[in-house]
Amino acid sequence: MALAPLIIVSGPSGSGKSTVLDRLLEEKRWPLRLAVSVTTRKPRPGESPDADYHYWTKEAFLAEAGAGGFLEWADVFGNCYGTLEREVTPFRESGTGVVLEIDVQGWEQVKSRCPEAVSIFIRPPSVEELENRLRKRRSESADELQRRLAGARVELARAGEYEYQVINDRLEEAVAALRAIVGPLFERKFHA
Repeated sequence: MALAPLIIVSGPSGSGKSTVLDRLLEEKRWPLRLAVSVTTRKPRPGESPDADYHYWTKEAFLAEAGAGGFLEWADVFGNCYGTLEREVTPFRESGTGVVLEIDVQGWEQVKSRCPEAVSIFIRPPSVEELENRLRKRRSESADELQRRLAGARVELARAGEYEYQVINDRLEEAVAALRAIVGPLFERKFHA
């Protein structure tokens, strides 16, 4: 039995990957879901437990990691983030595609375990625009902003290793580009 597609979407903080993905998923064109990640950080204003993230203690997270329950996980700036195996495999087996919105570190881990995964990197139009977007969010201190920008430069340097790149300059164009990548994955797997 063919598994439904596994799609990895990465991009630096502020690239707009969540917004682009949300728009695509709202269209409900295919049986496709976003895996909800686990994190040890505190919720930000407007975030909902079990919708945006599963918020766990660091102890519970590390116990699950030790038991092999994560498909991928990493410690990012002192907070742990990970994707539970049970957020992915049962859905793919039942015909629902799964999107992982993860960083480059997570992408490397998933690709080693699931080489069939399709990888897409969402890029900002420029580093300057990325910095503007991060400043407008006003969710990071000056030090955090600089850390995120340094991390973005590292991630952008790896973008060429992904199968696809989408520049998020104009939202509707970025959504259309993502749609053009995702659609054929379902046609090839399920309608051939």
